[in-house]
Amino acid sequence: MSVVVTGATGHLGRLVVEELLAAGHPADRITAAGRDAGRLAALAERGVATARIDFEDPASLKAAFEGAQTVLLVSGSEVGKRVEQHRNAIEAARAAGVGHLVYTSAPRATTTSLVLAPEHKATEEILTASGLTYTILRNGWYHENYEQQVHQARETGAVVASVGEGRVASAARRDYAAAAAVVLRNPAEHADAVYELSGDSAWNLDEFAAALTEVLGREVAARNVTPEEHLAVLTGAGLDEGTAGFVVALDGNTRDGELAATGGELARLIGRPTTPLAESLRALA
Repeated sequence: MSVVVTGATGHLGRLVVEELLAAGHPADRITAAGRDAGRLAALAERGVATARIDFEDPASLKAAFEGAQTVLLVSGSEVGKRVEQHRNAIEAARAAGVGHLVYTSAPRATTTSLVLAPEHKATEEILTASGLTYTILRNGWYHENYEQQVHQARETGAVVASVGEGRVASAARRDYAAAAAVVLRNPAEHADAVYELSGDSAWNLDEFAAALTEVLGREVAARNVTPEEHLAVLTGAGLDEGTAGFVVALDGNTRDGELAATGGELARLIGRPTTPLAESLRALA
């Protein structure tokens, strides 16, 4: 089974390649693709094929996908450009004769009010209309999204958010990578499936602060503020209005319960419990 992993220079894509190798998938049947091929040298030394791709260069995508049976499309990072970039990748996969495309999406992408979901919803619609066999991995929140809060808590002894009593069912990035590797190794078992993936348990801000207290060895207080207060804190710390507004909107999604679902599908897919929050926070610290 020949597999192409896009975004292999990023955190998730690299981990997917590592999970495939650890599971015994032949290195010469994996192509790690990314915008900067030089950053793939370590994988090349392990026998993995590499390819330079650019989501805005369809020819580079088609060349990388030629001969592949399965492609993992790790969603792009350029907000506002992702729909057309993903369209380019899906069309290139179809032109190259790819048999199965796996896409990393967002929780309940077609029905959620999550602020970052619209581009994922549009991509899912393009993919399901493409005629390709597909699997959609609706990845929930990553523990690693909170790296900055770990460092802030170490410095200030507090975490500030406007999440109210909202909960987050996050999991480690490696958990999501393991799920992608499971699908890539046996795509026929997951044909046209949509998986809602999240951590085994959901935590609130007080529990997050308690986990940080344990990990950092100092008391960390949870400061739950209003959205207006939160915006003022963020802009006062130097964030531009747009970025600060986006962070506050995400906290509003958390407050509304958009990230709280714990369906257990991720654990079932990878065959083990998801990584506890404190374990990942300890690694970040």
